[in-house]
Amino acid sequence: MPKFVVLVLSLLTAGLLASPAGANPLYPTPDPDPFFTAPADIGELAPGDVVRTRRIDTMLYPGTDGHQVAFRSTNSQGNAIMGITTVLLPIGVKNPPLVSYQALINSIGTRCNPSKSLFNGELQDAPGAMLPLQRGWAISVPDYLGPTVAYGAAKLSGMVTLDSVRAVQKVAELGVGSSPVALAGYSGGGMATAWAGAMQPTYAPELKLAAVVSGGIPADLELMADALGFAPHPGFGLAFAAAMGMEREYPDRLPVSEQLNENGLWFRDFTKDGCRRFLLFHGIFRNAEQMAASKELMTSEVARGVLRENSLVHYAGAPTAPTYIWQGRYDTLTPHGPVADTVARWCAAGAPVEMATLDIAEHMTAAAAGFVDAWNYVEDRFRNEPVPSNC
Repeated sequence: MPKFVVLVLSLLTAGLLASPAGANPLYPTPDPDPFFTAPADIGELAPGDVVRTRRIDTMLYPGTDGHQVAFRSTNSQGNAIMGITTVLLPIGVKNPPLVSYQALINSIGTRCNPSKSLFNGELQDAPGAMLPLQRGWAISVPDYLGPTVAYGAAKLSGMVTLDSVRAVQKVAELGVGSSPVALAGYSGGGMATAWAGAMQPTYAPELKLAAVVSGGIPADLELMADALGFAPHPGFGLAFAAAMGMEREYPDRLPVSEQLNENGLWFRDFTKDGCRRFLLFHGIFRNAEQMAASKELMTSEVARGVLRENSLVHYAGAPTAPTYIWQGRYDTLTPHGPVADTVARWCAAGAPVEMATLDIAEHMTAAAAGFVDAWNYVEDRFRNEPVPSNC
């Protein structure tokens, strides 16, 4: 996922000699289901206000009762948007604790959002997302990339996550209005989770979080861009998708489409609704040099500014909720250093943080290794056990 930053910088800093004039961002095909359409007066609602709810079929998840909640949230420009979250409740458990699980989306199509991918086979960590249900907890799985599926937009994902919790607690039928709440996620989902935890004191100060657990966090997008360079890589399809996702969220500051040649524009059109497996498959033999209008690069402070704005290491806020972070020491996808620097700053601010460093290099192996302790950390917080810290 984080390799997208290479492409963002590369495409934005390419020269304009051969670029098609006036190429606008390409947004995903809207979902035809009217449940996903925002009302005209969405801006009159407060963040976290409920727009509508419905029951859903949860045959794929036996022993659960399912609902979807549409709510008002905010994008990176401060404008009102509508968010969606899917809630699964363990049958027979009254007032269960609530876990907001930020899943691995890694996609730019509406059918790839958890509201759809939980049921169409596209959600790669669906089995892991169900683990809280086995402990008798309810889960809420938000479409945290917003209605335009703005893959890579970290600040956005934090706000949508917090508003999804606000909304779920307001739906009396769900019975979690006074339940303890935890946030959890890994990699892209970990980025959304960590941002939500850091933003909560200022964006949603009334929201009480019992725990925030997050791993594999892409904490410094600019650093990763510099380290990875412009070389081809097997994750190019995801990199390109994230560049398109960031452009959707920052159309004025990141006019990526204007930097694409005809081949790049074709690939953009071809992949605009793609999910993770489709994007990876079709990106294997492609690279940024084939897509940019010019190979001549220059430094773009605009691009770097947006990357910094979405890098947790540069965000001034700190969590006040009990927080557990785990990161692979040798993870080449999401470097350990910026996460450790962020945690050190949080510790200096008095945040109740525990960080676990795993001597693991492979990104997804660290996910499996770390979630066991992370879920135990959440359970201890739900039981009001003393909060540990290794600051």
